Amino acid sequence: MIKGVHHVQITIPKGAEEEGKKFYCDLLGLEEMEKPEVLKGRGGFWLNVGDRDVHVGTEDDFDRLKTKAHVAYQVNDITYWRKVLEENDIEIYESVPIPGFERFEFRDPFGNRVEMIEENS
Repeated sequence: MIKGVHHVQITIPKGAEEEGKKFYCDLLGLEEMEKPEVLKGRGGFWLNVGDRDVHVGTEDDFDRLKTKAHVAYQVNDITYWRKVLEENDIEIYESVPIPGFERFEFRDPFGNRVEMIEENS
C-alpha cells in the first residue's frame, strides 16, 4: 500500500547551488534542511515545504524547458506570489483553469516548470 508522497526531486545544473538557494530560499522563502551526511558530497540541497520535502539535485545535459514535469506549491495568497514573481522579472504563464482553484505557472532560473495553486474558498 502506498501511504503518500515523501518527497519530490527537481534538478539544477551542477555548481548552481548558490543561485538555487537564492531563488528557492531567499525569493520563495522555502527553508533549507540538513541533508544526511552520506549524501552531502553529491551536490544539491534539500528544502522543507510544509510536511514534505523537495530535494534539489544537480544534473547537467538536461533540457528542463522540454518537460511538463513540475512541482505545484499550494499557497494561501496567489495574488501575492504573482506580484513577487513579476517584481523579480519572472515570466508568468496562465494555466488551464481547474474548477475550484486559481493557478499559474512559471519557470525557475534553471528552466524547471513550477506551479502556484490556491484552492478557492
